[in-house]
Amino acid sequence: MGEGQDRWIRVPVGDDAARWATRVRCRRVLLVVHNVTSATRLLDVLPLFDDDLGVQLLATCTGSSAFRSGVAELLAEVGVPVLPWEQALATPVDLAISASFGGELASIQGKLIVLSHGIGYTKRLAAPSTEHRAPSTEHRAPSTEHRAPSTLPPVFGLAPEWLLADGAPLADALVLSHPEQFDRLAAACPEALPTAVLAGDPCFDRMLAARPYRDRFRRALGVGRGQRLVLLNSTWSPQSLLGDGDNDGDGGGSGDDVLPALLPRLTSELPADEYRVAAVLHPNIWHGHGPGQIRAWLDRARRSGLALIDPLEDWRQALVAADLVIGDHGSVTYYAAALGTPVLLGAAPLDGLDPDAPIADFIRTAPRLDTRSPLRGQVDALIENHTPQPGPMHFTSSVPGESAARLRRAFYELMGAPEPPRPALLVPLPLPAPEPAPRTAPLWVLTRLLDGPQIIMTRYADPAREPAEAAGDAHLAAHEDTRDPVQLDLADVVFRNGSPDDPRLGPPGRWTAEVLARHPHCALAAYVTGPGSCVVRTRDGALLRLTAGAGADADPAAYASAVHAWLAAGRTRAALLADGLTVRTGSTAHHVVVTAEADDAVPGDGTRQASPATPAPDRSTAHAGGADAPRAGRRSPRTGS
Repeated sequence: MGEGQDRWIRVPVGDDAARWATRVRCRRVLLVVHNVTSATRLLDVLPLFDDDLGVQLLATCTGSSAFRSGVAELLAEVGVPVLPWEQALATPVDLAISASFGGELASIQGKLIVLSHGIGYTKRLAAPSTEHRAPSTEHRAPSTEHRAPSTLPPVFGLAPEWLLADGAPLADALVLSHPEQFDRLAAACPEALPTAVLAGDPCFDRMLAARPYRDRFRRALGVGRGQRLVLLNSTWSPQSLLGDGDNDGDGGGSGDDVLPALLPRLTSELPADEYRVAAVLHPNIWHGHGPGQIRAWLDRARRSGLALIDPLEDWRQALVAADLVIGDHGSVTYYAAALGTPVLLGAAPLDGLDPDAPIADFIRTAPRLDTRSPLRGQVDALIENHTPQPGPMHFTSSVPGESAARLRRAFYELMGAPEPPRPALLVPLPLPAPEPAPRTAPLWVLTRLLDGPQIIMTRYADPAREPAEAAGDAHLAAHEDTRDPVQLDLADVVFRNGSPDDPRLGPPGRWTAEVLARHPHCALAAYVTGPGSCVVRTRDGALLRLTAGAGADADPAAYASAVHAWLAAGRTRAALLADGLTVRTGSTAHHVVVTAEADDAVPGDGTRQASPATPAPDRSTAHAGGADAPRAGRRSPRTGS
């Protein structure tokens, strides 16, 4: 074996593969992976070969991307044989499918079809190396300001620099999603026009097919009744929503580092029980900077309830579920607009886009996020008054719902093989794993009692300042796992989430007794035992179970805060046991059933039960340090994380 060939696989391809393989007459289909981003589009079309025992799937990575992290793990999970790039070039195949132009694609021994890995071909990128078209297919073009048209970088995927090799088309088929791309291709590279195939957009088709299940996706993502899902979306590069610069000048960006200022405003201005906030970040952000770094950058936001959506599996479901997207010039934001979802542009650079691409028109006309104006007003006004632009839906695919049939037909025609007789079908978007909204950042809780057993509640997770519209009584609720233990000494309500039979914590009654003994100025301890229930202990020792009534789906910790506010206002526990309590968050009412709970805190086992004789704190004065602050009618101190 030559140098490096010791890494070559021997089955199902290789010099002696026929000796070891079980099926030896299969046509070979090679998935050419540039990076995780391009791999996601290949995974969309992979099921088109399901059940065909005459096809052997193979995969390879070109090694041409700056973003190599995550590829090996992804291919291992796909579970098809992975060829080193050198072996892939040396192995004849019947069909190679790529969703990028990185790597020495011209050297592949077989028919080549290229798909877009976004919403068509929209970006201007520096031309690839003329020697081997590698390694850099991701370099963002420099600003086009004051540059003559002849010196502008080419449009990725539509220019001769990308499409031709030695003057001939690089690919045997180039997949386009809309006829407008034919027009731009004809103008930019007429030599490649005969290879163009109109086959729609499989990624968009999967989202369209999933729209009837929007409510299920919302429930999986922790979006309750009456809540609005605000989705942050960022492509990669310094010009993006997550980027820290290079979005000034004529490109349409603000010139600011938007996200650090935006994140605390999301929790300061959007009530926790009325809005769910999530983020979809481009795979190049995840795998360029590292998932651990992303989690560290967004740690405070995550502790305040921000959900980080998997950039490979669940981003489409989040997009279908969203009520509003705060995004930028990336494909995901345009997909959101194509689905009819309201979009606010937090970053809107134009200089890296093909000015003739439909997305450029969208970026020029879509509403901009005003960083100087109240955020909630912008979000609500756009949702309530939104009229979808027809352009994104129209230009994303001219043949919605047809990509599976058209792509499979193109694949099998290139292989010279008959199509399977069954319909060509894509895989439905799976239901995401439950994504609760645990908040370990302190909660500023505003309450107002109504006639009857009703409380209006507004909670803010770790607000940077007191909300301007605040009115009513306020208290502080702190999760036991807060990063700042000082908050536990200030909190009126201490809570945590856990299984009622978790041996590390003990039964809920015992845990609540321990908390009240450990934090003498806490008025109520709450153990959240499930999505609709919690056990609370009051300062006078009463143990109660709070259970969500029919249709109620708020955070049970909110129910605990409502009980605290009720009792702190001088209302009776007997009334709660008789009538329950209705908690209103925004326009949504949640009825809570209150029952007495058997006490499982055992005196003498190392815990101290809260005693009815414990004097209630003075509600009219507060110690200078705030630790002995009254339980109602006061403003909580600035919460820390």
